[in-house]
Amino acid sequence: MAIYEPIESSDSRRHLQLRSPVTLEPTGELVCANSEDVAEAIALARKVQPAWAATPIRERARIAERALQLVLERQDEIIDTVVAETGKARTDAMSMEIFSVADSLCYYAKNAEKFLKPRKRKVHGIIGIAKQLRIVYKPLGVVGLITPWNGPFVLVMNQAVQALLAGNTVVAKGSEVTPYSAKLAETILRDAGLPEGVLQVLLGDGETGAAIVRGGVDKVSFTGSVATGRKVAEACASQLIPCSLELGGNDAMIVCADADLERAADGAWLGSCMNTGHYCCGTERIYVVASVYDEFLRRVLEKGKQVKQGSQYGWEEDVGAVFWDRQMAIIEAHVEDARAKGATIHQGGRRNPDLPGLYYEPTVMTDVDHSMDIMNLETFGPILCIQKVASEEEALQLANDSEFGLNGNVWTKDKEKGYRLAQAIDTGSCSVNDMAVSYGIPAAPFGGRKQSGVGQVNGKKGLRGYCHEMPIVIDRFGGKMQNAYPNSAKSAEGMRKLMDFMWRKTPLGRWLS
Repeated sequence: MAIYEPIESSDSRRHLQLRSPVTLEPTGELVCANSEDVAEAIALARKVQPAWAATPIRERARIAERALQLVLERQDEIIDTVVAETGKARTDAMSMEIFSVADSLCYYAKNAEKFLKPRKRKVHGIIGIAKQLRIVYKPLGVVGLITPWNGPFVLVMNQAVQALLAGNTVVAKGSEVTPYSAKLAETILRDAGLPEGVLQVLLGDGETGAAIVRGGVDKVSFTGSVATGRKVAEACASQLIPCSLELGGNDAMIVCADADLERAADGAWLGSCMNTGHYCCGTERIYVVASVYDEFLRRVLEKGKQVKQGSQYGWEEDVGAVFWDRQMAIIEAHVEDARAKGATIHQGGRRNPDLPGLYYEPTVMTDVDHSMDIMNLETFGPILCIQKVASEEEALQLANDSEFGLNGNVWTKDKEKGYRLAQAIDTGSCSVNDMAVSYGIPAAPFGGRKQSGVGQVNGKKGLRGYCHEMPIVIDRFGGKMQNAYPNSAKSAEGMRKLMDFMWRKTPLGRWLS
C-alpha cells in the first residue's frame, strides 16, 4: 500500500491512511505502534529469550522446516498480500518472496546446528601443549530488526530466521508502506510452532523503528536508506551495541567486447527492472565497450518492445508499479536531471499514461555520464542507463567511481577475465554473466562497502553474527601454576631463553604452529 498519509485520531498512536499503488484507491488504515508498545514488546522478548535459547537448535530448526512447508502451502496468500501492498509483478513476488524465502528456510534449518556447534581449535605454539581452546556461540539476546518496503516478506523472514535459530528473540518492524506483508512473517512462524513473544513484528513508521533501536535491544539489523542508516549507527554506537547496515547501492554492469550480447541484453533488462527496479542490488549503470556498443543497444531496444506493464497481464506482467509515491518522485527527478544534461531517451522516460496507478514506463537512456544524478545516486527504478566506454579498463574505473559499493556484474565469455574484473570492482559482491544474485544464495555473505553499509548478513558468517563468539580456554594438566608469584629475575631470564630457543635458534616454533 504504497501511498500513506497521516490522519487524525483520538488516541496517542499515529494513524496512516493507506492507498493502493495500482489504483490509488484507499485500502485501509494503519495504526502505528508507539514507544509504550515497543517497550512492552521488548520486555516480553527479554522475558522469553532464556527459554528460547535453552531450546535445542535441532528443535528450533524443525520450526523453520515447518515454516518452509507453510510458505509453500500458503504462497498464493503471501503473493496476493505482497502484490496488493506493492503493485509488483506477480512473478517478482513469487521469485523474491516465495522461492527465496523457501530456499533460505531450507538452508538455515539444515545448517544451523552445524554452524553453531561448539568448536575445538588448536592453540598455537608452546602454549598449546598445556591449553585447550573451545569456541562457543552464545545468542546476543534480543535483536531489533528494521526492514524496508521493496522485499517486505523476504527481508523479515530471512533475517529473523537467522537470529531466531541462533537463540535470540526478535522485535521487528517492516515498512509502513508494506506493513501486512511484513506481519505475515510472524504469522507463518507462529503457525509453525514458534512460542509467543519469540518473534514480534510491530506495525509502525519511522518513529516506531527509532523506538526499537533505542529500546534496549542487543543488536540492530537494518536495511534502508543511507540517511536513516547513519542515525541507526549513531544510536547503536551510543549504546555500545552491534549493528549490521545494508544501505542500498548504485550498481554497475560491465559489458566486455567478448560478451554474449544476447545474454547480456537480457541481464540488463532483468537487473535493471526486476521488482520494478526496487532492488538494492539492481543494475543502475551499464558500461559497454565501444566495439559492441551499437549491437548491444540494438538488442536492448528490440527486447524492450516486448516488456509488458500493467496488472491486467497477471502472471505475464514484466514490470509492476512503483511501490511508493515518494520513490516515484525520485525516479522522475533523476530522469529529468539526466534529460536536461543531455541524455537521450530511447524508450519510456515518463509515467505510463495508460495506467491509473504509480506506473513508470521501463526506460532506456544513453549519452549518460557521471555529472548526472542518475549515475551517482540510487534511483531505484526501472531504468537502463547505458554509457559507451573505450575499454574494459575505463569501465572498471567508472564502475568504482561511486560512493556506493553493494554489488556489480561483469559480462564476458572469458570466465577468468570476468573473475579478475569482479575482484577489482570495489563492491560487497559481484556476479559474472548474471545479474546480481548473491543475496539469493544463502551461503554467500552479503553486505556492502563504502556508503552501501556495514557488516554482513547471510551464510555461516551472517548466522554467527547474531551470536557472541566466546572462546573458552581450558588447562590440560593442572598442577603448579606457571609463572606464579613471586616474580624474579631468574624466571624472567628463563622466559628470555625459552623465546630465544623457540623463535631464533630452532624451528620449534614453526613445528608447534
